[in-house]
Amino acid sequence: MPPKVQQKSKEQKMAAAMAGGKSKKKKWSKGKTRDQNQNKVQFEEELYNRFKAEVPKMKLITPSALVERLKINASLARLAIKELESKDIIKRVSYHHSQWIFTRATNTDE
Repeated sequence: MPPKVQQKSKEQKMAAAMAGGKSKKKKWSKGKTRDQNQNKVQFEEELYNRFKAEVPKMKLITPSALVERLKINASLARLAIKELESKDIIKRVSYHHSQWIFTRATNTDE
């Protein structure tokens, strides 16, 4: 049998319990913050020309793809897509209220 370990007295136990409560409390993180992008809310002439040149060549055209590539607002991207669709420059693949999917218009008619 191992040698007997002398137990602490009540006063020693109380002192140890009180000392434990004096440690610093956990600091909660403020949460991860995302950098807010300052996307354009209107087309400038240079940006509009770039839009007309790049977008019809893209295979997958969505509002989120335009936001990423052209750094424009999502509402501006939706309006721009509607304009290209009305001119038959791009073709609708899928249309859902949360995500629009378009592709470039090809010469083959289906």
